[in-house]
Amino acid sequence: MEKISRESFLSYLEELHSDAKCALDYNNDYELLISIILSAQTTDKSVNKVTKELFSKYKTIEELSSADLEEVERIIKPIGLYKNKAKNIILASNKLKELGYKNIPNDYETLISLDGVGRKTANVFLSEYYDANTLGIDTHIDRVSKRLSISPPNATTIETEKKLKEFVKDFSYKKLHHMMIAFGRNECKAQNPLCETCKFKNNCTYKK
Repeated sequence: MEKISRESFLSYLEELHSDAKCALDYNNDYELLISIILSAQTTDKSVNKVTKELFSKYKTIEELSSADLEEVERIIKPIGLYKNKAKNIILASNKLKELGYKNIPNDYETLISLDGVGRKTANVFLSEYYDANTLGIDTHIDRVSKRLSISPPNATTIETEKKLKEFVKDFSYKKLHHMMIAFGRNECKAQNPLCETCKFKNNCTYKK
């Protein structure tokens, strides 16, 4: 199996998905963070369907912090893990309110202290909203990285993040994030990936 080069990897992703961008619908920092929390283990399309009502009813951190839990559960019930997510977004809003924030801070440590926010969510938010030099590793990025041996098959998400950053060097992490997600969703799918037409097929452990 041939080892993939940085140049061929980035070139093909740009050929396929140079216009890839965030698929979540949001108008401000508050809506983006809540949408990312809700997107865990479900599709962005499903999240966009429920946040339309959620954000029309709770327009700010302060409004969501005092929301009725059962009402939030009702609104977001169509997405996975809705009970935990409803609790987390209310608790996260409460903490931000207690800390005196009316907007979502550009601060990693504060973000990961919030309920429902881990490393991936914080990195995705900071990259998308503040253009921070961070890289969120979701299931698609992790899968593609391991299939192409950019990271080891048993690597943790933190290890995959480190290996991927080393591999792409100074390339935009934000652009990389969106292109790899699009590639994972459309071509290098978890089930029935489109290997025969993929330019990476000679570099891929799945194809082998």
